[in-house]
Amino acid sequence: MRIAYSKKGIQHIGLPTADIDKTIDFYEDLGFSILYTTVNKENNTRVAFLSLKNLMIETYESREAAGAPGSIDHIALDVEDVQGTFELIKSGSYNLLDTEVHYLPFFKNGVKYFIIVGPNGEKIEFNQML
Repeated sequence: MRIAYSKKGIQHIGLPTADIDKTIDFYEDLGFSILYTTVNKENNTRVAFLSLKNLMIETYESREAAGAPGSIDHIALDVEDVQGTFELIKSGSYNLLDTEVHYLPFFKNGVKYFIIVGPNGEKIEFNQML
């Protein structure tokens, strides 16, 4: 099953960190700009989105994977219709991590997303900015 019609490209890469302030400083020194900062109220986690041209990094506080080599947590694909993509994925043989499309009040109008697990344990997030 191919779902290329619904993807617009990569949206962001998720990077856990034990020290979000240090991470923000590091990426700003590399030329990234802060697009958005917030607290994810579902798990009381500080989150920052950093941008350099067409690359966006979502960094968030997490003690679990932070600091381990290769600790990128997920790759998010930008989609136009997250609910339609979710229904398409559900009809295939993908390993869904989520049983529904979720909402977070990030950015101006929020985002909707769901996650699947790839063949190597990697997480792929399908994300629609509203």
